[in-house]
Amino acid sequence: MLIVFFRAVRQVLIPLSHAAYRPVIVGKENVPRTGGVLLASNHLSFIDSFAIPLAAPRPVHFLAKSDYFTGTGPVGAFRRQLFTAMGAIPVDRNSASAAQESLDAALEVLNAGLAFGIYPEGTRSRDGRLYRGRTGVAWLALTAAVPVVPVGLIGTDDVQPVGRSFPRLAKVTVKFGEPIHPDAYAGLPAGRARRQLTDDVMAAIQDLTGQEPAGVYNDAPASA
Repeated sequence: MLIVFFRAVRQVLIPLSHAAYRPVIVGKENVPRTGGVLLASNHLSFIDSFAIPLAAPRPVHFLAKSDYFTGTGPVGAFRRQLFTAMGAIPVDRNSASAAQESLDAALEVLNAGLAFGIYPEGTRSRDGRLYRGRTGVAWLALTAAVPVVPVGLIGTDDVQPVGRSFPRLAKVTVKFGEPIHPDAYAGLPAGRARRQLTDDVMAAIQDLTGQEPAGVYNDAPASA
């Protein structure tokens, strides 16, 4: 039922977003139409989790703060309906086991044969550079035995920069790269396989976006 609702909402939002932003979408043929798949993307803006599902050829699920599902009044109800319709999965980021709960939720989506979007950097880049990937993306790919499609977003930070409440018109490009299959790393020790697969995913994202590699992890500000 949720997938039907998601598709109905996409049929409304896709032409609206395309008319407003005229996005350039490249490589849609690289996204498998069936089966579990990870879409691993750079992360520049709050709207990234809307840009990817609206550009992809199939529904894509993302994690979202549980706060987005608990608001009251008309605004809270609208936001809850929107995130639900877009396939967002609520997660309590204040939980002591939030990281593992997030991986478990993602694994459930992949095992159900669905598409899941993930940001290996962990949080949005505030300076436009591409930060080092965390190995959760590789753990998911290797555990669920699903391919990773690298995604390069360009311009979403111009639509809604960090700290801006409302989006503005700007050019957006969404690039889907060739799938990276986990079986190519099967002969490596577990830790090395996760690190190598993650680094290869980040290198593919960098090729798509042309971002400057930061060479370090991206830690969220203390107030985030």
